[in-house]
Amino acid sequence: MNHIDAVFQELREEGETALIPFITVGDPDLGTSVEIIQALEQAGAHMIELGVPYSDPLADGPVIQRASERALKHNVTLIDCIQTAENARQAGVKLPFILFSYYNPVLQFGLERFFSLIVEKGISGLIIPDLPIEEDGEVRAKAEEANIHLIPLVAPTSHDRVTHIASKARGFVYCVSSLGVTGERSDFHKGIEAFLSAVREATTTPIAVGFGISSREQVERFEGQADGVIVGSAIVRKIEEMVPLLQSPATKQEGLEGIRAFVSALRG
Repeated sequence: MNHIDAVFQELREEGETALIPFITVGDPDLGTSVEIIQALEQAGAHMIELGVPYSDPLADGPVIQRASERALKHNVTLIDCIQTAENARQAGVKLPFILFSYYNPVLQFGLERFFSLIVEKGISGLIIPDLPIEEDGEVRAKAEEANIHLIPLVAPTSHDRVTHIASKARGFVYCVSSLGVTGERSDFHKGIEAFLSAVREATTTPIAVGFGISSREQVERFEGQADGVIVGSAIVRKIEEMVPLLQSPATKQEGLEGIRAFVSALRG
């Protein structure tokens, strides 16, 4: 069984909703990313999205763009991000990893080599936000062969398209709560509840909601409607705030505790 499936099954039996943080790997540096991953697991995260820094992140708002810029200053690559998963495993992290990458780095790397490596390094899922479902056939076939879940994003759209995307989902369906790029929000798409219900009806695969979730109150709002809640920009912003502390050995633990406390508060 894929690790993501096992976690959702366990949470379903316990009546819990998955908390899925996103980080940009290499922000502020690769070694600290491993320590942040450890802090997220200690804070109660159930799986983690490992974002590959990219120079032209079309789906990402300014907070994640700045994180990518900080990581790219250290020349962080796709291989570095994949290796970070293994480094975190060696540090004792048990939860599933989902690699979040735009398509060009994957394509340039080569699909055969890419899937072989992410299997070897213990990654369970893959999100490619700029790869439309109409063009993902080769990637999907490679992913299924490797038992890697290719996780689709679906935004509020026509019922037929929601059904088409959700029916092909593996791992979970990433339901986009707000139109536009990632970023913290005070409110969401006005039809979000009906949208989530439509996705739920279209698939037996778990659904998770993301884009804009940044507080315990917002997490609570979606706990009864989704199997998972994804928090990205709010955590990346917290990491950004802690960068001065994280870059000094004397204050690194204080910075990590700030991140851990923020994520613990999201769980309640």
